Amino acid sequence: MMKKFAIFCVLILAASAVVAHPHFQMSVTATLAEDSEASVAFMTVPANMTHAESADNGAFLAPGMPKLTLSADVKAGSVSIPAGTYTVGAIKNSMDDWTMALSPGELERGATPDASKLIKLDSEYVKLPEPGGHLWVYIGPGEGKFDGKATIAMGFGTMVLTGALNDSE
Repeated sequence: MMKKFAIFCVLILAASAVVAHPHFQMSVTATLAEDSEASVAFMTVPANMTHAESADNGAFLAPGMPKLTLSADVKAGSVSIPAGTYTVGAIKNSMDDWTMALSPGELERGATPDASKLIKLDSEYVKLPEPGGHLWVYIGPGEGKFDGKATIAMGFGTMVLTGALNDSE
């Protein structure tokens, strides 16, 4: 009887932890041009800044494994991105310098992409004074150096990284 009660208590605690901290499957879709659509799907995972800080320079990190799908080829400056599905991530140059990159296909959790196949986007990194709690990803019009371009932005903890997706909104 005591063993069943202990198992019951463990199950209740586990269930309450899941309910107390929900994660959502999110998606965003945007029309980039008359014949071009981009969509991104991701899980709202909690920000783990320790993982980002401990990653080696040159590492590709993809929190929540965001999946970007492009319905047509797009071009942003000198970068051409063929239609298809990509895993969205960030290459750590240093803790204060990150580059948004796309890995062709859908990476499995814990997999390391082939660095020679990564598509590096024209990127801008901003460090926030206060961390956000969960990953978010957004496709929308750019500002500043990305004015007139469609962008994909990813926020994680104190990090916000934006990359150009095409040359016109």
